[in-house]
Amino acid sequence: MLLNPFYPLTFLKISSLKATIVFLSILLIKSNLLRLKGGLIGGLFALLLISGILASSTLALGSLVYAYRLKKKTNPEDNQIQDLETVNL
Repeated sequence: MLLNPFYPLTFLKISSLKATIVFLSILLIKSNLLRLKGGLIGGLFALLLISGILASSTLALGSLVYAYRLKKKTNPEDNQIQDLETVNL
């Protein structure tokens, strides 16, 4: 069997291709994880904003209902001002 004189160059080419593939695979996995992390953080932030809007609108609606019930509970007949006259002797 004859030895190939270009065998060290072929070995270097294959080794560099393997290293490049591993490096690019690591970068691809890293970018996917960063994208997933960003989506998760964005989703949690959006959920926080939506729950804050829901809580504040519920509080506003509750205060409106409370004010309406207080207004309806007080009867205008009870709050009439009596016209008092002075007594002349």
